[in-house]
Amino acid sequence: MSEYPSRIKDWPEEERPRERLIKWGADKLTDAELLAILLRSGGVEDTAIDLARHVLQRFDGFRGIDSKSIAELCELNGIGPAKATQIKAALEVGKRVFIAKSKEKRTVESSHDAYTLVAPYMRDLNREVFKVLLLTSRNKLIAEKTVFEGSLTESLVNPREIIKEALNEAAASIVFIHNHPSGNPHPSNEDKKITSLLLNACNVVGINVLDHIIVGRDNYFSFADHGLI
Repeated sequence: MSEYPSRIKDWPEEERPRERLIKWGADKLTDAELLAILLRSGGVEDTAIDLARHVLQRFDGFRGIDSKSIAELCELNGIGPAKATQIKAALEVGKRVFIAKSKEKRTVESSHDAYTLVAPYMRDLNREVFKVLLLTSRNKLIAEKTVFEGSLTESLVNPREIIKEALNEAAASIVFIHNHPSGNPHPSNEDKKITSLLLNACNVVGINVLDHIIVGRDNYFSFADHGLI
C-alpha cells in the first residue's frame, strides 16, 4: 500500500499554493493557502496548509489573528517568533494598503468615508481609542489624530486638547471617532454627553462638527446619520 504524500513539495504542481498563486493570482487562493505561503513550513507531521487551517480556526480568521500579540500567537504549537512576526507583518501591510487606497481620495463626504479610514485599526481593539479627523472647509482630510486612549468618560475628555489640535492644523471641520471594544456601536449615555460637550466647545471657536462615529466589530453608529448632530 502506497502512502499519500505528506509534504507540499511532493504534491502535484497544480495543487501547491505557491504555484497556484503564480499561475492564477493571489485572489484565487483560499485563506489557508495564502497563510501557508507565509508560514512556509508546517510542523513535524503537518504541512504548512494543515498548520494554516489550524491557526485560522483557532483565532477565527485573519482578523482574529490580527488582534493577537506575538506572544499569544506563539502559544500555538508550530508557531514560533519567526512565523508569528511574518504573519503580523503581512497583516500590517494589508491594512496599510487598504488605508492608502482610502486616503487617495482624501475627501470625507459621508460617515462611511470616515469609518473606512479608521476601521482596519479600530474595529478589533480591546481598548477604547478616541480619534479626530481634521478637515478643510471642503472636507479634504488634513490629518487623523489619536487624542485619547482608555475608558472614555466625560471627566477625562479634554475639549481644549481637541480644539488645540484643530486650530494647529487650521481645520474648518472635525469628525470625532471612537470604538467600543464590546463590538456594539450603539451610543451610551456617556457617549451622548461627551458629544454634546465637544459640540458646544467646537461651536464656541467656529469649528464645524460633522459627525461622531462609534466603531463596532463589523459596523458603526453615526450621530449625524441618526440626526443627533
